[in-house]
Amino acid sequence: MRTERGSMLQLAAEAFRSKNFDLAADIYECQLVGVGDPGNRQELMVKWADALALGGKFPEAFAVYRQASEIESLTPGQLENLIDFLSGSIRRQDAGESRSCSPGRGEEEAAAVATAAAAAATAATAVVRPAVGATGCGRPDFSCPICLSFLFEPVTLPCGHCFCKKCLEREKKGKICKQCGDSSVSAGLHSEYRVNVILSGLLTKCFPSLQQAGRLRREGNGLYAERKMEAALEKYNQAIMMAPMDHILFSNRSQIHLSLKHYEKALRDAEMACRLKPLWSKGHIRKAQALVSLGRAEEALREYLVCLSMEPDCRLAKAESYKLLSHLLAPVMDQVPEHILDFSNILSSRAHIKNSIPSSAPFQTLNPNILPSESRRTSSPSAQEMSDCSKDKGLGKPDTWRSIHSFMLKRKRRNSEEDEKVDGQRRGRGDEHKRFRSESTAETDSLGSEIASVLDPTDLECSLCMRLFYEPVTTPCGHTFCLRCLERCLDHNPKCPLCKEQLSEYLVQRQYSKTLLVENLISKYLPSELMERQKVHQEEMAEFSNLNKNVPIFVCTMAFPTVPCPLHIFEPCYRLMIRRCMETGTNCFGMCLADNLKGFADYGCLLEICDVKFFSDGRSVVDTIGRRRFKIIKHREKDGYNTADIEYLEDTKVEGEEERELQSLHDSVYDQALVWVNSLRDEQKARIEGHFGPMPEKDSELQASPNGPSWCWWLLAVLPLEGRAQLPFLALTSLKDRLSGMRKVLLFITQSRHR
Repeated sequence: MRTERGSMLQLAAEAFRSKNFDLAADIYECQLVGVGDPGNRQELMVKWADALALGGKFPEAFAVYRQASEIESLTPGQLENLIDFLSGSIRRQDAGESRSCSPGRGEEEAAAVATAAAAAATAATAVVRPAVGATGCGRPDFSCPICLSFLFEPVTLPCGHCFCKKCLEREKKGKICKQCGDSSVSAGLHSEYRVNVILSGLLTKCFPSLQQAGRLRREGNGLYAERKMEAALEKYNQAIMMAPMDHILFSNRSQIHLSLKHYEKALRDAEMACRLKPLWSKGHIRKAQALVSLGRAEEALREYLVCLSMEPDCRLAKAESYKLLSHLLAPVMDQVPEHILDFSNILSSRAHIKNSIPSSAPFQTLNPNILPSESRRTSSPSAQEMSDCSKDKGLGKPDTWRSIHSFMLKRKRRNSEEDEKVDGQRRGRGDEHKRFRSESTAETDSLGSEIASVLDPTDLECSLCMRLFYEPVTTPCGHTFCLRCLERCLDHNPKCPLCKEQLSEYLVQRQYSKTLLVENLISKYLPSELMERQKVHQEEMAEFSNLNKNVPIFVCTMAFPTVPCPLHIFEPCYRLMIRRCMETGTNCFGMCLADNLKGFADYGCLLEICDVKFFSDGRSVVDTIGRRRFKIIKHREKDGYNTADIEYLEDTKVEGEEERELQSLHDSVYDQALVWVNSLRDEQKARIEGHFGPMPEKDSELQASPNGPSWCWWLLAVLPLEGRAQLPFLALTSLKDRLSGMRKVLLFITQSRHR
């Protein structure tokens, strides 16, 4: 018997995992028969109730939960599935995945629940219809992604996103960007958050009242930490007068009122925070805390569940939900069936809150003391209905279900009388939303013109080039520069150009991400200045990308077409040169030998960058390969490195008898070169092949490449010749002359070895 029971329970668990909740509920119900141990009985009843709840049979589920609680108070772990399902249902409805009623529920009961939920949503819309759009402060361009309020003491992370300094310090995951998930801050990039100097000054100039409100909020928080509640309240009163659209201020003042036991005032402030920011989880927590203090546990539970639907990992909301739900299910409570409809309302509350938000709401100014008096759902049952529904305490009995059914029918009749009124309100809201959208456009235009009138291009100038920021980046010390200006400074000294703070770790990270807020402000409010700045930049890039004029020249060693040429870059001028080559997309520069008179030789080879590996001190190893030969037309210099106007060289092609003679010479010299290579010691040959690769095979077409056969250049690179002796071969445009010269060199080397 015990083995059979175990198999059935395993089958029920499998059915539960596969979301066959009806089968799981039936099995758990059957297995309850004959279970006498209170602990085992309660465990089975909770599993049965979980299956009923997740199957949509809320009346039956709550009756079973209540019966289980009569054995012993339910623990948070036993209510975990129920809490997760209720908050998850709100999330799914918010995403348009509304769950249909269970087949086990009667049609009349389902209709009653749906009607009650719609009525509750209508009331919710009236209570929490927001007055602003993206941010409570009415400044979406200047909002913090964490608190959703106006940026105060803005800090820029290495990824380029900006947050309030205090928000980053409070966040447990403050070492990871909340917007993009970048974790470079956790790599020890800097020990503390520094305020962005440019942004802080700009926000103070454009929004002095909001900045003053932020300072008052900070002072109020300090007083609150010292338990000086009345003084903290006064600071927040002043702050709200200066920024009446900031939901953070109302939320924090609600907390102060709670500490002073001003519960009604705390609720009003929390409701205002929810009005200003309906989809902000902390506002619903504040409201729930005030409701608990006022003894309105059911409404508080609804707010905690809505919070969990927005922030599933909120520990406070989870803990309080467990506590309240356990209290509501305790045997002393006789209104469990009535609560069922409240949970139906909960499941639709967030979706209707979201639907009630206009697509673009106006920036209205609200009186902080004016709040809707209707703070409860219209679908809440009357005291008489609660009494009628709870006369029979045997919730699992048929009489109880008849009373529940009667209660639902009364609710259905009452709500059907309100349908016409609700429809009229919806039509009115539709017209109101259209008006909101038109007003919002006007308000947004007004806001833009207001900022544009205050903003000056000099407010967003790079202190290095004294021009408008182009691709602005912010250092860990809080200073902002153009990306290329900063890179050029770091080429010479790994310190901030302004405050001289050490930036070695920043240089190692090499994450020069653009400061998005600064870039967006420039593009939005200084479009003409930005276009002019872009034009200058494009002209510079066009000049750098020309591979005939002002070609950058690396004066170092000999390089040959098709032959690898690794380079160690450490001088600042060449760091800049390599970076520019990569920025323009050409990835090419010239390589020439040094010349005591002219600076560099008259012939060279164009190198293409294949890969760059950076070191912590700014040095780098650049892997390149030779492409084309060139002749210097004019020597130049730019920003500390050499440049030149060049023309490219190509071998002269021959035909007929000359081509046959050239082919014969080519084969002869190739065989001679192969003999010399094979005569090298194994360690010498291994070093050569490790650096330059193996000797290339013969080309199928002798004159196909304008540079001639690739094996010729490989051989010239490995032959024990000085650069000055190799240079004439690079200048030759006759393959016959080049092969003849190489034959003489090979013959000389062979004869010298025999001696």
